Amino acid sequence: MRGATQAKFAAGAIAIALAATACSSSGSSSSSSSGSNANGVVTAWWGDPQNPLIPTDTNEVNGGAVLNMIFTGLQTYDPKTGKATLANAASITTNDQQNFTITLKPGWKFSDGTTVTASSYVDAWNYGAYLPNAQNNTDPFFTSIQGYSAVHPASGSPTAKTMSGLKVVNTNTFTVALTQKFSLWPDTLGYSAFYPLPQSFFANPKAWEAKPVGNGPYVINSWTKGQGMQLRPNTSYSGTIKPQNGGINLKVYTDANAAYADLQAGNLDVDNGLSNTALKTVQSDLNGRYLNQPAGIIQTISFPLYQSGWSSANAKLVRQGISMAIDRATVTKVIFNSTRTPATDWTSPVLGTAGGYSSTLCGDACTYNPTKAKQLIQQGGGIPGGQLTISYNADGPHKEWVDAVCNSINNALGNTSSCVGRPVGTFADFRNQIQNKQMTSAFRSGWQMDYPLIQDFLQPLYYTNAASNDSHYSNPQFDSLVNQANAASDKATAVSDFQSAEKLLVTDMPAIPLWYQNGTVGWSSKVSNVMLDPFSVPVYTSITVNK
Repeated sequence: MRGATQAKFAAGAIAIALAATACSSSGSSSSSSSGSNANGVVTAWWGDPQNPLIPTDTNEVNGGAVLNMIFTGLQTYDPKTGKATLANAASITTNDQQNFTITLKPGWKFSDGTTVTASSYVDAWNYGAYLPNAQNNTDPFFTSIQGYSAVHPASGSPTAKTMSGLKVVNTNTFTVALTQKFSLWPDTLGYSAFYPLPQSFFANPKAWEAKPVGNGPYVINSWTKGQGMQLRPNTSYSGTIKPQNGGINLKVYTDANAAYADLQAGNLDVDNGLSNTALKTVQSDLNGRYLNQPAGIIQTISFPLYQSGWSSANAKLVRQGISMAIDRATVTKVIFNSTRTPATDWTSPVLGTAGGYSSTLCGDACTYNPTKAKQLIQQGGGIPGGQLTISYNADGPHKEWVDAVCNSINNALGNTSSCVGRPVGTFADFRNQIQNKQMTSAFRSGWQMDYPLIQDFLQPLYYTNAASNDSHYSNPQFDSLVNQANAASDKATAVSDFQSAEKLLVTDMPAIPLWYQNGTVGWSSKVSNVMLDPFSVPVYTSITVNK
C-alpha cells in the first residue's frame, strides 16, 4: 500500500509521540470557562484540528474525532471489538476479491436534508484522489482503486479527473475495481477517508469548511477555532447508534495540566489528553473514574537492513538477541506508568484473536532472557560496529524510554556502553534520515492503525518496497503469503495466512516489537458510560449525564 508513510505514519507517529506525554498536543485555552451539563451536554477535552474537516484531508486525531461524530460511513467499527459492521451500506459483495458492488441503505440524509447517494461516495473519493486538490488523507487508501495513478501520478500532471475503477450504477449502487485482490478491503471502509460528501461541498467548499455537513449522529452547532466546538444530536440521523446525551462541547486546551485541573474542578467532563504527571495519580484522584486500555498502536525498534552489517545472515541472530535483552515489563511499568502493554506480536490486542492478534506468536524472541540474549548476540558475531545506537527525534518524549531500553541491553551484555541513544533534532529531520536511508543502526518506529485489520499492521511495513517499510526488509516468502492472504475468499483464511507471514518476522526480526500503546481517559462524577474505541478515542455517543 504505497504512501502510508506520508498519509498515516507521519501523522500517526506525531500522534504517538505526543500521546506518550499528552502535554505536547493538549493544553489550556478556555480553562476559566466552566463545564455545563445543561440539557445533558457533555464537555470534553480537544485540540485544534490541523486541517479543514474534509474526510480526505484529515489525518490526525483531533479532526478525526469530529469527523467520526458528524459522519457515518459504509461500515462502522464496534467500539468494543473493533469488528467492522455495515452502517450506511446495505451490502458489499464480490465474487473475486477484486471487484466489489456496494449498495446503500435507501433514505439516508445529510444534515442539510439532501439524500446520501452512490454519487456522494464516488464524488468524494474522486475529489480526494485528484492530485490538484492536494488532500492529505488519500494515500494509501485510494491507491488500490484502478485509475488512481491517472488522477494522482507520482510525477507530472494527472491524465484524468476521476478514477476508472469507480462506477455509479444507480442512486444507491456503485462498483469498485481494485488493482489486485484484497479480500479484507470491505473492512477498511469504516475509515474516515471513505466518508461521503454532500453536493453543498462541491458547490462551495470554503463555505462548507466553515460549518461542515455530514450524515452522522451529530451536527456542528458552532465552531470557534482555538476555543472549541459545540455539537448537537442530528435529529434526522438514520443510523442505529444514537447519541445518549444532549450534545458534546469540545474545549481546546494547549496545556494538559490545565485540562486536568479543570477535570478535577468539575469544569471538564471527559479528558483523554492526560499528561504523564496526571497519570501518576489519576486513579486515586478520580476515585476510579479512569480507563487505561490497549489501543491500535504499536511501538517498535527498526533496523537499517540496507546496511551490510545488519543484512548478513548472522545479523538476524543479533536482532533476536537484542529483543530478548529488553525488559519490556519493567520499562512499561516504570517509564510509562503501565500505560503501555509489552508486545507479543507485531499487531495489537484490539484486533482480538479472531482478527489476528496473538499473545504467543513472538514467543521467546519477545521474552526477557538476558542469558540467551548475550549468547545470540555473540553467536551472530556481535553488534555491528561494536555499539548499538537507537535513533529518535529529540523533539518528542523518547529519551527516557530509549535510555531505559539501552540500560536493559547494557545490563544483559554486562557492558555499560553496548547501547546508547542517538537524538536527532526534529521529527522532520529524523524522518528525512530514515527516508533517505541514512540510518546506520537501530531507530525508533511505530504504527497507528487506520482500520482494525492485521493487514494494516503487516503489509505497509514489511512487504517488499512498501511505502512504510523503513527497514527495507524483503522476504519473497513473506510477500507471497501476504498476496495469498489478500486473495483469500474468507476472513478466517486471510487472517491465518497473514499470521503465517508474520511468523517469518520472529526469525528475521526486521523490527523489534516493544509495546502496545494504551489509550487513557478520565471523567468527572457528572457523567457515566465513558469508554474508548480501539483508536483510543472516546465513544461520545455512549456518554450519559448523571441526573
